[in-house]
Amino acid sequence: MDIIFKIDNDQILNEFGLPRGSMTLVDAAKAKNILDSTRKFECEIAAGGSASNTIHGLSNLGVHCGYIGKIGQDHYGKLFEKELISKHITPTLLYGINPTGTAITLLSGDAERTFATYLGAAVEMEAGELHPNQFNGYSYFHVEGYLVQNHALILKAVQLAKESGLMVSIDLASFTTVEANRDFLKEIIEKYVDIVFANEEEAKSFTGQAPETAANILSEQCEIAIVKIGKLGSIVQTKAKRFAVPAISAVPKDTTGAGDLYAAGFLYGLSKNYDFELCGKIGSLLGGKVIEVYGARIKEDNWPGIKQEVFRLTTA
Repeated sequence: MDIIFKIDNDQILNEFGLPRGSMTLVDAAKAKNILDSTRKFECEIAAGGSASNTIHGLSNLGVHCGYIGKIGQDHYGKLFEKELISKHITPTLLYGINPTGTAITLLSGDAERTFATYLGAAVEMEAGELHPNQFNGYSYFHVEGYLVQNHALILKAVQLAKESGLMVSIDLASFTTVEANRDFLKEIIEKYVDIVFANEEEAKSFTGQAPETAANILSEQCEIAIVKIGKLGSIVQTKAKRFAVPAISAVPKDTTGAGDLYAAGFLYGLSKNYDFELCGKIGSLLGGKVIEVYGARIKEDNWPGIKQEVFRLTTA
């Protein structure tokens, strides 16, 4: 679950050693200390998680989706499952000993967000709990980079997905995650991953290069490499072609979920067999729309208008 606070300055980030704009894993004690220090700030609670946000976006565009994860037997876990079902997303949820994971999101005045993530029950998920039948009936498997530190779990997941004939996509999620798991990421991307999503910082952490060169390097290791460069748009790169996709005009309130919803739009396009440039344009549309609201998900009332805009893009 996402617990979002709008902070008035970056003092709390410095106090808890949270690099601005990053995702930092914290234990239960540190998560509690951060929550105790943020009580004075305005707060919003919503179901979250990077892959969950992406699946939520896909479901709102009418794509049949499933979700595999582990929750605690607590109030947050019940809320998480209830939201999946309400969106007609098939849940494969296991129950852990620890509480449901939480991402404390600290939203600065300029819309930059910094995460302190307590994985909770999610970190208990093990490779042995994954089975081939969980992948039946799907065409794509999307995995978030935030859990990549569990190498055995992620390796088993991408292996099962490929054995079941699915295309595999991964969102690198955070430059700190990439730095800590670079060798493992390179191994699975070269062997199993078809689509890589990265923002500018993640791409640089992975390749050591600026976006244009980073996209080239990534495309040599997978079928489709997407490097997002904020208001400058994104680069969609294959071994044969490059597309420069512009960002839409948007007034940002909160950048949380921008990458997740970009992935949703891009994967939606792939599921409809659209060309890669159009997939990128749909990704940019969804990524631009989510930063205009607080939280990592587009509000329910906004989806009819967005679907009309998607329709116009695909029929232009």
